[in-house]
Amino acid sequence: MTAIDFSRVAVKSTNKALADVGGKVILGDFFTYNFEAAPFDLIYERTFLCSLPPRLWNDYATRVAQLLRARGTLAGFFFYGDEDDPPPYPLTESQATEILGAQFELKNSEPVTDSLSIFAGSEKWQEWKLRDR
Repeated sequence: MTAIDFSRVAVKSTNKALADVGGKVILGDFFTYNFEAAPFDLIYERTFLCSLPPRLWNDYATRVAQLLRARGTLAGFFFYGDEDDPPPYPLTESQATEILGAQFELKNSEPVTDSLSIFAGSEKWQEWKLRDR
């Protein structure tokens, strides 16, 4: 397992919490960090895409595709709906298709019933398979 965060506090506390399972959280920038373990079979998404301003969403999709092996999977919780005062920045179905659809195929999408309270009723568990290049 490899994870990345830009917060020193988050990296320190998460590495401490995951010490027994061999987890490794890197302090760095997702968009520029040179991951030694790449390419990955799976990238897990939870509250990262919705924290980014929409102008970075295409960069996110491109970077995820770069980091995955052929036919790798992007899976996780995606925030859909409306937000009066973002962040978080919710997706719409058409935005998700526009951003991810060129490089990924949606394989599974299910409503989430046990979300974090801030996302209650607005999350979907989704699995996006990287298209053949």
